[in-house]
Amino acid sequence: MRGHDWLNTLFPDELIVEIFRRLDSKSSRDACSLVCKRWLRLERLTRAAIRIGATGSPDLFVHLLAARFSNVTTVHIDERLSVSLPAHLGRRRASESSSSLKLHYVADKYGSGSSDESDFDSLCLSDAGLAALAQGFPKLEKLRLIWCSNVTSEGLSSLARKCTSLKSLDLQGCYVGDRGLAAVGQGCNNLEDLNLRFCEGLTDTGLVELALGVGNSLKSLGVAACAKITDVSMEAVGSHCRSLETLSLDSEFIHNRGVLAVIKGCPHLKVLKLQCINLTDDALKVVGASCVSLELLALYSFQRFTDKGLCAIGNGCKKLKNLILSDCYFLSDKGLEAIATGCKELTHLEVNGCHNIGNLGLESVGKSCQHLSELALLYCQRIGDVGLLQVGQGCKFLQALHLVDCSSIGDEAMCGIASGCRNLKKLHIRRCYEIGNKGIIAVGEHCKLLTDLSIRFCDRVGDVALIAIAEGCSLHYLNVSGCHQIGDAGVIAIARGCPQLCYLDVSVLQNLGDIAMAELGEHCPLLKEIVLSHCRQITDVGLAHLVKSCTMLESCHMVYCSGITSAGVATVVSSCPNIKKVLVEKWKVSQRTKRRAGSVISYLCVDL
Repeated sequence: MRGHDWLNTLFPDELIVEIFRRLDSKSSRDACSLVCKRWLRLERLTRAAIRIGATGSPDLFVHLLAARFSNVTTVHIDERLSVSLPAHLGRRRASESSSSLKLHYVADKYGSGSSDESDFDSLCLSDAGLAALAQGFPKLEKLRLIWCSNVTSEGLSSLARKCTSLKSLDLQGCYVGDRGLAAVGQGCNNLEDLNLRFCEGLTDTGLVELALGVGNSLKSLGVAACAKITDVSMEAVGSHCRSLETLSLDSEFIHNRGVLAVIKGCPHLKVLKLQCINLTDDALKVVGASCVSLELLALYSFQRFTDKGLCAIGNGCKKLKNLILSDCYFLSDKGLEAIATGCKELTHLEVNGCHNIGNLGLESVGKSCQHLSELALLYCQRIGDVGLLQVGQGCKFLQALHLVDCSSIGDEAMCGIASGCRNLKKLHIRRCYEIGNKGIIAVGEHCKLLTDLSIRFCDRVGDVALIAIAEGCSLHYLNVSGCHQIGDAGVIAIARGCPQLCYLDVSVLQNLGDIAMAELGEHCPLLKEIVLSHCRQITDVGLAHLVKSCTMLESCHMVYCSGITSAGVATVVSSCPNIKKVLVEKWKVSQRTKRRAGSVISYLCVDL
């Protein structure tokens, strides 16, 4: 005798919908939608966001999705993401395969083919698809069209007429024109966020019209590589968009005049990202004088301003919390000292390729910026142990440290950071050849909260360092790629000491073998991603032990592992129900494995 369906009898639609909304994972919602037709219908009502590729007949895809998910408010379409239409459009299992397996092959050097350009164009999102999207999702609030090159002003105009509630629009790489942008200004009066990166078809006319239409609501604007957008547009933004809080500019055609207009006209500016080679100290001086609410400042590839500009920022922007200085060749310790002494609320600092900044500037940060929580030093040859030791003494709340190609930083500095910054949770080091076992052992002994560790191509770090980390920290993420002294002993210690490990990269470790794989399989059941490329001693036997218990594995990279054959690849595919990506040489994938993967195989052709 069959039991009575009490849930469907007693629970109203509203209650079941609310239950579905509280499910965290897509897989759980998918499972619920397969219970019965009523649950399928109700589950579709809870979907608020969709993400699809713009190749593989996206226009038809949009029609299908609009018919099924009526309450969607967020749509992300990216032409770089591939999707394929199912063989039977009516079958839910085939049409919703976003969580299915994807095999990525590394193609042979001479095996790649080319598709006809006209065929490619027919598979891109068109104006008709965009019009269907506007018709099918009238509640749309956030839309991202990434590199959808076939979308024009006509499609954007139809969108603007239908989606009047639109708040966020990303047109990166779309060749839309002024007429489309003007239509957005007229129809989407609630627009708050607009990204125009690589929109080469736009001129000042379109952006001025948009500023006139959405000036009262626009809070964030990004412009990059738009050669026909000049100071005229920025003056319109400064005149009409007084609520603007975020501005990101990357342009060779915008000068002090345009930036000054925005700064003076937008008193609520909180985020300013600039990569404009024609700006000078005069612009930064006005920023320091006018942007009292500024919280994030990013300066990229500036060659025409000096420490005078940073001094003005330090004197005026007392609320600054995040500072990024990248390839600013004329900045020195003096400028960083002014920031440190003036902006004491600083929490995030990145110094990248600023070759004249050394220990004195970093020492000032250590002495004055006690709230610093994240520090990134990239390609800073003049910063050594002395500067980082002061950070260890003064920045007790540091949680993340990134060091890349800092050849003067060694074990002494790492010991100082470990003993002083015991709240450290994330440590990423790459090609810092003076850092060895002593510094990493100190981290393992003192930084008990560390969960994310990356030590890449550090030749002096070996097994003894990983053993100390395993004894003192519970890692979730570990990358030791290229650390040639690390072998089975270190990885075995990690496997036994870090059962919460989710990500592991041990690529280019020539001394790592099957024993370590067996230990990982036995002790790390939560492992989701592993990179084994260029590990020549790992064989099919090790892979079999690894996947035996790591059933949550989603991604496995094993390029140039001479001990792994087609049998090993088949083992990974057949033993891991959640596998989504396998990166391997194409010739190692047997016909049987291809058949097992079915219609969801995708090819990633990389010329190695």
